[in-house]
Formats: sequence, C-alpha cells, structure tokens
Amino acid sequence: MDDETDPETGREARTAPDDQVTSVAGPGRASRPTLPAPAGGRGHTSRAEAAEHARVVADLTDRHSLTLESVLAVLRSPRVGDAAARAEAVEVASAALVELRTSSDRQREVLLEPVTGAFSRLRADLRPLVRFGDLDVQFVEPPATGRALPGDVAHAARAIVRNAVLTLVDEGSAGRVRIQWDCDGRNLLMQVRDDGTGTHDVQDDAMRPIAERVGALDGRMHVDSTPGWGSVLDITLPLDPAPGSAPGPDDADLTPREAEVLRLVATGVGNREIADGLGISVNTAKYHVANLLRKLGARTRAELAAHVHAG
Repeated sequence: MDDETDPETGREARTAPDDQVTSVAGPGRASRPTLPAPAGGRGHTSRAEAAEHARVVADLTDRHSLTLESVLAVLRSPRVGDAAARAEAVEVASAALVELRTSSDRQREVLLEPVTGAFSRLRADLRPLVRFGDLDVQFVEPPATGRALPGDVAHAARAIVRNAVLTLVDEGSAGRVRIQWDCDGRNLLMQVRDDGTGTHDVQDDAMRPIAERVGALDGRMHVDSTPGWGSVLDITLPLDPAPGSAPGPDDADLTPREAEVLRLVATGVGNREIADGLGISVNTAKYHVANLLRKLGARTRAELAAHVHAG
C-alpha cells in the first residue's frame, strides 16, 4: 500500500495500487490471484485494461498448466515409486503455491534482470517436467555478457517459452525440444526447436496464441517447419519501447523524469521500486506519480499503465 497525494486537495492519502492482485485459496486447490475487472471510462483505456487483464489471466493459466503437467509427469513416471512420487508431487505443488501466494508477479517488480538469471528461472520452471516427463528438453545458455532484460520482457519471455513447450507436450508428437536464448543488445532472441511432425505454422490453432502474445510486445515470430523433421520457432522481443510509443501525444508536457516514472508505473512496480530504480526518494516518486495522475487525467495507477499501453 502506497501513500499518494490527491491532485485536487493536496492531501496525502493511503491508496493501494489498482493493478495489485490478491490470492484466494479454495479447498484442495492452489491459490489463484483474483484479478480486478477492467474499469470503464474512456474507450481506449478500457480496451487496454481489458487486454492487460486477458494477458495476465492467460499467463496464470499457463503457469497452472505447467504445474499440473509437472505433477502428472511425476505421478505417471515408471522410474519413481508410489511414496517417492507422492512426495515429489507434493513438493512441486507446494512450490507453485508458495510462488503464487508470495508474489503476484515477482518478475514484473524487477527493474532489470540479467539474461542468464532470467534463463535460469525458465529452467527452474520447466525442471519437474524435464525430470519426470517423456520430453527431452535441451537448454542452450545465453552469453553471460548479454544486456540485462527489463523485468517485463524477462517475464513475458519465460511465459512465451513455457507456452510453446506446453503446446508441444499437449500435441504429444515431439520427443525432444531445444531452447536457446541470445541477446544482440537491442533484442532478446529466442529459438524453440522440436523433432515433432513438422506441421506447425504461425497461423495454426496451436501457434496463433503465442504469435499474438509476441505481436502484443512489438516482437516478431517466425515458424519454419519441415514435415517429418520438426518445427523451429524464432522469436525476437525488443528490449526497448518502439520509437514514438512513449511519450504519446498527451504526454508532451511531461518532464524527462516524469516520463521515466510513467514507464516504470506501466510495468506494475510500486513507489519503492521506482525510487530504487531511479535513485530518488520514495516521497519524490510519490510526488511524480501524483503529477502524472493530474497531467494525464487519470484516477488510478492502472489508468496510467493503460495510457502507456494504448500508445
């Protein structure tokens, strides 16, 4: 919960970020973040909020699917006895539950993440599936000297690769998947290669959701398939906003510092993380957020984020 300055009264009030999520646990089920419904208001704002809402729901669905696939892989594995399988399945489910309860999305709260660290977290996400499933997943590490990734890019990259691997698992025709990351200084370069039927293209039902996610990030995705040999997904994600995407036409009177704060607000971080990232005090970060709310005619942090996403 952050202290915000009311732009009209000048008084300080304690407000919670409107894009914050909470966890609700049901009997025998992993806790799932409950997301606020997109707010009404200006047309482009509600559309942007709806798109962001759908993206987060899709990502949470992907993460839950990965957990369930991992648990099933453990329980079905002929290499593990019943008692050991139950213990491993409990460990996998417990780890996923802790992840969801302690952080709605830790990745997006990180201003910068080393590319090797982001890749290691992807390996950790897929480890149970690799260890107990029938799919052989090979990881090709990115160079340690690669440029650090913005937190939202690192988060999206992991979600995209997880989704691609789960798609191949669901299809059932691939026995081996190779995952490779690289960074050219401006883009994160990802490749996912399998030895399946080689019938995928970017427009089929399995690949289209992944391509749409990549496109929403101003990225590019190419699928090259050879029947009988497998498919290769080449994905490029830009590390910086597209030229002209921020500031927008309504942002002409923002100072350079306010533009930086606005960009960080759009990633979902709080005032403390903004202050740490920019080397300013928390009170100064609050002051800039209050000015942004006033200048852009927004009522909440979620509307500020929607303003950026709407371009």
